[in-house]
Amino acid sequence: MEPVRLRDDVVDLTAPTTADVDAVTALCQDPDIQAWTTVPSPYARADAEWFVATLVGDGWDAGTQCTWGVRVDGDLVGMVGLTPGPVRSAEVGYWLGPQARGRGLLHRSLHLVLTYGFAPAGLGLERVEWRCVAGNWASWRAAWRVGFTFEGTVRGGAIQRGRRRDEWMGTLLRGDLREPSRDWPATTIPAPSPPRG
Repeated sequence: MEPVRLRDDVVDLTAPTTADVDAVTALCQDPDIQAWTTVPSPYARADAEWFVATLVGDGWDAGTQCTWGVRVDGDLVGMVGLTPGPVRSAEVGYWLGPQARGRGLLHRSLHLVLTYGFAPAGLGLERVEWRCVAGNWASWRAAWRVGFTFEGTVRGGAIQRGRRRDEWMGTLLRGDLREPSRDWPATTIPAPSPPRG
């Protein structure tokens, strides 16, 4: 499968390459990225080299992982990916560097990726699943803004560096609106301190 470029008038999504290794290394030093994702911690340049060559490169080649670097004015500021699953499904994952947050860039990127994922000429998906470590309100807000329905908390459902964490999950079906359709039960979900280490 060849990498696909997605863009609008602000964000440009392309597959990360070896030219991005230093930028990925720098971005993944962010404490929030390390706290809420499964990237290695501490994060070394060798981790970025593996990510670009193996996860991204081999993933696109085999059709097992579609990963886009989020670029603004030519600068890499984050990642968005779809991991295809059985029966026209996929799981979405994403992160942004601190300088890119709060500017609507992730919202734009998710719209592009989901539109491609659900399109018959794209991946032809019927269902996309979102998961995050419970307490990751930034991830929750991004998923909610593009129409995901909150399905619940899975106790011990996430594995982060060999440790089990509770996780939140939601779903988006092809025919769902790409905007908030209902309130999520935010007031009933505890907001623990972010996991460290």
